Amino acid sequence: MNFYYVYILQSLKHHFIYIGYTDNLKRRYKEHNSGLVISTKHYYPLDLIHYEAYKNKKDAKRREEYLKCNRGKTTLKTMLKEFLKGGAE
Repeated sequence: MNFYYVYILQSLKHHFIYIGYTDNLKRRYKEHNSGLVISTKHYYPLDLIHYEAYKNKKDAKRREEYLKCNRGKTTLKTMLKEFLKGGAE
């Protein structure tokens, strides 16, 4: 069964959050942390802080687009409130 993933990365060195989507989360995470992705190559190392799995590609893409818009960013801050203020366990 194939899944499509919406994922959120946080730079370990900079105040930077990246939102993306892929059909292969492990491969894409390695690409980001190897400097192979133009939009994140200046910000690695990156930590995977959240991901969501979808069975449908369109649903995953729609969720990625939503999280990148202003309303989605507000939702994201609420979802990850404890983590972003340093409360990760």
